[in-house]
Amino acid sequence: MTVGLLTIGEVVKRSGVAASALRFYEDRGLIASEMRAGSGHRRYARSVLRRIAFIVFAQRIGLSLDDIGAELAKLPDGRIPTANDWSRLSKPWGAQIDRRIAELQRLKEGLTRCIGCGCLSLGHCALVNRDDRAAALGAGPRYWLAGRPTDR
Repeated sequence: MTVGLLTIGEVVKRSGVAASALRFYEDRGLIASEMRAGSGHRRYARSVLRRIAFIVFAQRIGLSLDDIGAELAKLPDGRIPTANDWSRLSKPWGAQIDRRIAELQRLKEGLTRCIGCGCLSLGHCALVNRDDRAAALGAGPRYWLAGRPTDR
């Protein structure tokens, strides 16, 4: 191993992310290999592990790869990002995580009663969705997608 640089296999082992995903992230400009040895093998700076962790966490909370790329572009050029840099990027995620928790809670509640599809096939739906008011909101499980109806 070249000092300070990791092979793609080492990055896979340390990050838990498949080599194909690493190549994809590199193609998207989310990570970069520092150099390619004469054999054409990728080599990565150790700091790429934090970028990969950031990508994985960001994906888990629902950010798109385009959003992740925009966030990563805010990191400083020419130096390895510090803990403060990473904290600054991830701080706004608290509200997004809270929204996701609320959405999952609504889904859990919906599964115990009904999916809220507006089909009028259940007694509960006839009460919550009298005269199929959900249809005016659009297709699909409107009460789940748009929140609870305010006019029952």
